Amino acid sequence: MLIRGLRVLGHAVRDEPHMFAVSVVASVLFSILTIATAFVSGAVVGRIVVPALDQGRVALGTLLLGGCAILAISLGKIVGIFGRRLGAGAMQFNLQAKYRRAVTRRYLRLPLAWHQRHPTGTLLSNANADVESAWYPIAPFPFAVGTVVMLVAAVVSLFLTDWAMALVGVAIFPALLGVNVAYSRRMSPRVARAQQLRAEVSTVAHESFDGALVVKTMGREASETERFAAKAVELRDATIRVGRVRAMFDPILDALPSLGTLAVLVVGGWRFRQGAVQVEEVVSVAFLFTVLAFPVRAIGWVLAELPRSVVGWERIRHVLDAEGDTVYGTTAATGTGPAALRFADVGFAYSDAEGNAGPPVLTGVTFDVPAGRTVALVGPTGSGKSTIAALAARLVDPATGTVTLDGVDLRDLTQDALVGSTALVAQVPFVFDDTIRGNITLDRPGIDDDAAWRALRLAQADGFVGQLAGGLDTTVGERGTSLSGGQRQRLTIARALAGAPRLLVLDDATSAVDPRVEAAILAALRRTAAETLPAPRRPGGETQTASILVVAYRRATIALADEVVYLERGRVVARGTHAELLETAPGYADLVTAYEKAEEEREREHAFDTDRLDGRVDEESVSA
Repeated sequence: MLIRGLRVLGHAVRDEPHMFAVSVVASVLFSILTIATAFVSGAVVGRIVVPALDQGRVALGTLLLGGCAILAISLGKIVGIFGRRLGAGAMQFNLQAKYRRAVTRRYLRLPLAWHQRHPTGTLLSNANADVESAWYPIAPFPFAVGTVVMLVAAVVSLFLTDWAMALVGVAIFPALLGVNVAYSRRMSPRVARAQQLRAEVSTVAHESFDGALVVKTMGREASETERFAAKAVELRDATIRVGRVRAMFDPILDALPSLGTLAVLVVGGWRFRQGAVQVEEVVSVAFLFTVLAFPVRAIGWVLAELPRSVVGWERIRHVLDAEGDTVYGTTAATGTGPAALRFADVGFAYSDAEGNAGPPVLTGVTFDVPAGRTVALVGPTGSGKSTIAALAARLVDPATGTVTLDGVDLRDLTQDALVGSTALVAQVPFVFDDTIRGNITLDRPGIDDDAAWRALRLAQADGFVGQLAGGLDTTVGERGTSLSGGQRQRLTIARALAGAPRLLVLDDATSAVDPRVEAAILAALRRTAAETLPAPRRPGGETQTASILVVAYRRATIALADEVVYLERGRVVARGTHAELLETAPGYADLVTAYEKAEEEREREHAFDTDRLDGRVDEESVSA
């Protein structure tokens, strides 16, 4: 543990050498002046106090000289304390900020599959609690390094003064080392468990907050409270166990220097009676050993925090050393205008929590989305539609086969080329706690208000946005809580369109939208085969249209597609127009019919609820 802890501190010094140097120099200054205080105090006692007691009077000049010496040393120590604390604080906070940024950058570079294997609460804990724990010893560390000078100077001074008192003082160090070794062994597993429980508590809290709607509507407040309380109690007990170990060892660490001081006084008195030392030397050594207790404690503070620091650092390194980065190619562009997408014999399987491949989700999937055309993916739940959407946007890579855009493998495209060509609108719309404008533009260059309104019109969202008091400046709240589900979906579609993609992938992106509005959106997107949108990433101010791959289940949506790809159990079972598949694919016909009946039932329920609401409103109006 000591070696691992010193390696962590070595990383800190290499990352912040200037602040470390400032704080160490200030600590050395403080240490030297503290040693000087011992000899000045001894001189004051031996040359001023004792003669004054013997003669019954004090020489004013000598008294002023002693006072000035003590004052000068005190002012120097103030400067040392200020520089030490300023440098150590700056070093600690700089390291925390640096590694929070590093962890966050790493999160953003790791693929979606990695994130799916790690709970959000653990990721939050890595970027916050673990970073703080890793650099917690930095506050006392420069001071402890500086006090090594004090320690060496004090030990040398002890031996120069009297060998017997020096041996008594030095004997304390083996005992101190033994106590710290025992402390580290007991503390390390307890700290590791406490850090893990912090992540688990964060995970439970995040799930409860994220699923607040489910918790409320299902009446699970009590059970969620109990679930969180159980983890919180585990964390409390683990933290108490850490505290018990500290409570047992801290008094011992504090008592050892005090016991050493007492032993030095006893031996010093014996040596004084023998005439081997003078009074001022006994006073200096006693004061020196009292001062010596302070660097011993400072080193003890660092050693006491090393187990916690090592655990936090190793949890950070787990993120920073994670493998599986999305590697982009060197092909900068695939062309202009609508893109042609092709899946060729694609197979895919998701990984479990240990990274092992699970059962295949897709097998031998082959189909095309011709440039400027609309293709609908239809299939029962679990048939692989969303996985195909993720592959088309390269959120994941195929295990076998290839996915190409205009004949270029997606893995060969640069990140800018991929992002500039393809846009995915997912099943669950995500809206930032920002304005309508901020959610659409995402600070992307070249997307002005005109482009935002144009995208909103295509997404059939300009109507409700225009009715908002702030228009584009309206803040929508966390995850868009001030908007309905359909409004959030239309807003995310507008966000995708504002970037002028050449391929638009809609993963059931209109499920919360009224069927008539959905039909209008898809009709508008087909027309943009297309209406022109700005192309901020294209040179020359060219305009472009988008090919569309849409996961659909409503008959009206499917009927608008140029071609339908029907999936079952991760395989393409049939391809053709909607009318052709109704005749040639019994499974497709049954599924679409089932979708249609379910939609009709929802519409009847909606109409019934609306009629009842209207009736209540009329009755209340008459009564009023």
